[in-house]
Amino acid sequence: MGHSHTHGIQPGTAAGKHRKRLFIVVAITLSVVVIQVIGAALSGSLALLADAGHMLSDAAGVSIALLASWIATRPASDRSTYGYQRAEVLAALANALVLIVIAVVIFIEAVRRFGSEPEVETGIMLAAAVIGAAANLVSLLVLRGGQKESLNVRGAYLEVLGDLLGSIAVIIAAVIIATTGYTQADTWASILIALMILPRAWSLLKDVVNVLLEATPKDVDLDMVREHILSVEGVTDVHDIHIWTITSGVPVFSAHVVVGNEAFDAGGADRILDRLCECLGSHFDTEHCTFQLEPQAHARHEREQHA
Repeated sequence: MGHSHTHGIQPGTAAGKHRKRLFIVVAITLSVVVIQVIGAALSGSLALLADAGHMLSDAAGVSIALLASWIATRPASDRSTYGYQRAEVLAALANALVLIVIAVVIFIEAVRRFGSEPEVETGIMLAAAVIGAAANLVSLLVLRGGQKESLNVRGAYLEVLGDLLGSIAVIIAAVIIATTGYTQADTWASILIALMILPRAWSLLKDVVNVLLEATPKDVDLDMVREHILSVEGVTDVHDIHIWTITSGVPVFSAHVVVGNEAFDAGGADRILDRLCECLGSHFDTEHCTFQLEPQAHARHEREQHA
């Protein structure tokens, strides 16, 4: 006997709720990219160009997230029973991979600059970097409210945070060059930007891989879930527990629950199912629950069929 608490996946995803925030950030980021590219061309700063390239990748990543959040609202079908909500996770995967590529390209170009004495116009470099830092700070404030709810919003938040740190690195490099004439500060700032990108990309990539592998969400204690199920009156055992995530904010749960013969025969299945769904929904914020109830006699057969 199976039961689903909501009889369907929630229609809205976490990123979908914050689509307006993502639109605002894309507009701000693209504006700054134009300013920084022009500034890099006029000043000769690799660090400023690296920061512009990073911000351009961020804008592309957030745009992908916006497109994915729209695709995720398409209804489920016989061929795609969960709908297209995994599109958001795939977009986050693309973001992580693009960040890694950008970091490697910046690092290689910076290494090539060692040993040379590039001409850098610090006034233009500094002005463009300050504008970038201010814009990134505004974007962070826009995204802060949604970054704990969605992988894509979190990815965008982390990217903008990296942009802010990159802009600060460019500002420091410009000041050093202006005051000491040490032009290699621009190269070191470029390397620093590349090194700041990699840990954020790796963190996002790990979260995405966990979702794609249908791993237990990191904030869920499986032993505690088992204890709560066993605490329901009439339940004697539970096995084949599975908890995974379709996309950010959409956890899914299933389990085989063994019920005492007396409770099962007395028609108490509906009461037990309601108690189980209420327990999972209130304690673990998992509304889409599917339970297979088994009388003890059938449970012995189940153990022969399942590891």
